Amino acid sequence: MKNVAVIGAGTMGNGIAHTFAQCDFNVNLIDISAAALEKGIGTITRNLDRMVSKGKITENDKTATLNNITTYTELTEGVASAELVIEAATENVDLKLNIFKTLDQACNVDTILATNTSSISITQIAAVTSRPEKVIGMHFMNPVPIMKLVEIIRGYNTSDEVTETIMTMSQALKKVPVEVNDYPGFVANRILMPMLNESIETLYNGVAGVEEIDTVMKLGMAHPMGPLQLADFIGLDVCLSILNVMHEGFKNAKYAPCPLLVNMVRAGKLGVKSGEGFYDYSESKKAEKVAKQFNG
Repeated sequence: MKNVAVIGAGTMGNGIAHTFAQCDFNVNLIDISAAALEKGIGTITRNLDRMVSKGKITENDKTATLNNITTYTELTEGVASAELVIEAATENVDLKLNIFKTLDQACNVDTILATNTSSISITQIAAVTSRPEKVIGMHFMNPVPIMKLVEIIRGYNTSDEVTETIMTMSQALKKVPVEVNDYPGFVANRILMPMLNESIETLYNGVAGVEEIDTVMKLGMAHPMGPLQLADFIGLDVCLSILNVMHEGFKNAKYAPCPLLVNMVRAGKLGVKSGEGFYDYSESKKAEKVAKQFNG
């Protein structure tokens, strides 16, 4: 299996494409937006340049990786020769179901269909196809080229053969695959999201401020990043979407999103991607930080 298609050129999609291409797979990166594809390739190029500057890869490695990626704005054209398709679109149930209905019609009958969903049921996604045994979850962690973990999620009908194939392929990517079963949030987000939500509740209830909460978790629990900063990095809209899926799936109040999180998303304060979340990531703030460093 050498031909892979990745749907979505955003943060996760371009990271997945980068990872496969660097391991010498032929990658078709697909997005309906030509601008998103251009931005995605730009991100991959910058990340490769950073690896070259650190001596992790050579210029020839960078060139070979980029040459392994072909971009498409037409989904059916991009997946025509794929042996594996990985969907990395927005975390929206209806969108993903529509994509998989199209993939089922457009792809070869032997093509494995994977989703990078972080919380949505693999079984539900597989049910809209005629090949549920060939549908599986591949939940990569962000940033994909660096993070080792891949959650491999079996749907109710996912075959042993497909699971073994994807586990082996993940190892070929120099990742550590962990097989889990199909329940809301899987393992990573079932544990992580309630922690992030409780951190937001702690702020909402006035127990402590943003930096104080993050400092307690970094110094007291040896977390490399505080939970509120991590939520900003993930995207507050993504956190809200995952919590909503888990709340609906488990019918349990403990997964209900904090009102502060809901309001911040409504206000467009999504974290790093929007320039502001629990922290300020605006250009003016960056300039202020540089000035302080320059002035000692």
